[in-house]
Amino acid sequence: MSDEQRLPGRLNTSVAHNARVWNYWIGGRDNYEVDQRVGEHVASMFPVIRDIARADREFLGRAVRFLAEERGVRQFLDIGTGLPTAQNTHEIAQQVAPESRIVYVDNDPVVLLHARTLLTGTHEGVTDYIDADVHDPDSVLEQAARTLDFTRPVAVMMLGVLNFVLDTGKARDIVRRTMAAVPSGSFLVLTHPTSDADLGGEGQIPAMRFWNENATPPITARNRADVTAFFKGLELLGPGLVSCSHWRADSDSPVVVPQFGAVAVKP
Repeated sequence: MSDEQRLPGRLNTSVAHNARVWNYWIGGRDNYEVDQRVGEHVASMFPVIRDIARADREFLGRAVRFLAEERGVRQFLDIGTGLPTAQNTHEIAQQVAPESRIVYVDNDPVVLLHARTLLTGTHEGVTDYIDADVHDPDSVLEQAARTLDFTRPVAVMMLGVLNFVLDTGKARDIVRRTMAAVPSGSFLVLTHPTSDADLGGEGQIPAMRFWNENATPPITARNRADVTAFFKGLELLGPGLVSCSHWRADSDSPVVVPQFGAVAVKP
């Protein structure tokens, strides 16, 4: 059975979904009226959410380019990729090194329908998409191993995805098991929303409460200590765990957003 034949039972356009609302916030068109309505309400409660969405996307670009150009990474495992937009992981990596191999992971049916957009990489490299869930890292790794060589360094991208794993212990276990499967010299690239006051995150709490009552999947914020714990056993690269808008940003630093961002290497 094809993906298109399976999707009608999985696609629910009556409830707002994160991938589509996020797409709406960054100016995309792959969303429905319910996504726009919920997205607007969240933005009215927490106006900085659009800044967060843009900053997260810009962080991705800087991180991928840094790893490809300065660290020589040629393999990327992008878990929870969301809907494709401009300058996706494979486009940035393959601009630097056309032979780069990228595997995207998501379980949203709308993303799956757009997979053909993601699958347009260079002839020298490989760009693949797998339908899998971050909650099942063993399945993610098993499928990704068909494309990636886990004896060579891999950049594991977890941007705005662990916030959908509500149990912090489970989220830590997902990171631990995933990073255990990649060799020394691999990287973890991560962003995560926070309610910490020093990043202006207090407003996330009521906005997330509204989200969890009106959209899917449910979401949670975490404090600095909890996000730092995801990097246990890894070495954070400078500037460490910071607002994602400030990670290796230009000197004219943009607004601080309540979304942590960091890159760490596996020793």
